[in-house]
Amino acid sequence: MISTLTGTVRHVGLDRLVVEVGGVGLTVHTTPSTAAAAHRGHETQLSTSLVVREDSLTLFGFAGADERDLFEIVQTVSGVGPRLALAMLAVLDPATLRLAVASGDVRTLTKVPGIGKKGAERLVLELRDKIAEPEAVGASGAAAPAPEPESVRREPVREALVGLGWSAKQAESAIEAVVAREGEDQSVPALLKAALRELGR
Repeated sequence: MISTLTGTVRHVGLDRLVVEVGGVGLTVHTTPSTAAAAHRGHETQLSTSLVVREDSLTLFGFAGADERDLFEIVQTVSGVGPRLALAMLAVLDPATLRLAVASGDVRTLTKVPGIGKKGAERLVLELRDKIAEPEAVGASGAAAPAPEPESVRREPVREALVGLGWSAKQAESAIEAVVAREGEDQSVPALLKAALRELGR
């Protein structure tokens, strides 16, 4: 099992990084917030989880061990795979996810695309004893990157949202709402974060 990864960031995508370790570039799937905090050419350290399938080895990376541990724990629930687990952490930070499970907050859990009422109830039932409620729900996150001078490109944001499980129509509506409220003079990662907040309302 690969538990941590330290190397130089060679590529930053909306939901993945390429990290060079010992001359080898490894693709690491991440949440949008983790990807947005990375900078090309800089060193990064990630907590990681390797998902092994018959035809693939997929590496997932997280800003901290808590996110990584939650990613692995939620997959013990029937019907929850890596993609849905990553979507959960893209929409809900670890403290909010723990609190929602501990308190049986089905409404918050159903904000994640792919999780309906029954799925949320199953998460609460199966995870309540595995995920302890945090002592304090604190805000986290690195500073958002500076806005880009050019108008933001919507297509990669739309693709990332669809990849996380929302429909193209939902993604477009969220982007339109954000642009109408905040304008287009912002970076692609910033627009993606704002669209995720919009879809989580």
